[in-house]
Amino acid sequence: MRASDADREAIAQRLRAAQDEGRLTITEYDDRLQKAYAATTLGQLQPLVADLPEPVPAKPSPEVVKRERQKRNLIKEWRDWAGVSFILIAIWAVTSISSGELKFFWPMIPMGIWAAINVASMISGDSGGKKHKGDSGH
Repeated sequence: MRASDADREAIAQRLRAAQDEGRLTITEYDDRLQKAYAATTLGQLQPLVADLPEPVPAKPSPEVVKRERQKRNLIKEWRDWAGVSFILIAIWAVTSISSGELKFFWPMIPMGIWAAINVASMISGDSGGKKHKGDSGH
């Protein structure tokens, strides 16, 4: 089967990774890279990486995992705030309409307090104070 540009580039990336890891000398890397870009079939590409280990996907660092968890928690907090705010405003609207007069907009009190807590946790970088398995608590 004929090799595509993407196939050749994937092999070139594996060769670069192998050279960076010290598995190939610069001469071997250069030779294999020239053969990779000159290859016209997949059969010509496979022998170039046959003696190299399969690439292992990199695990995200603990800092990245923590940042992503905090981002998800923050989005959840604001989504919960918006849902509860909608319900509180609906209750206020129904009671105002049924009484025939505009009532004091009491939903602003719980909405404001909750929003202030969310903003404070955004500023401090706190993800709600919940400890997750593996957190040291320091």
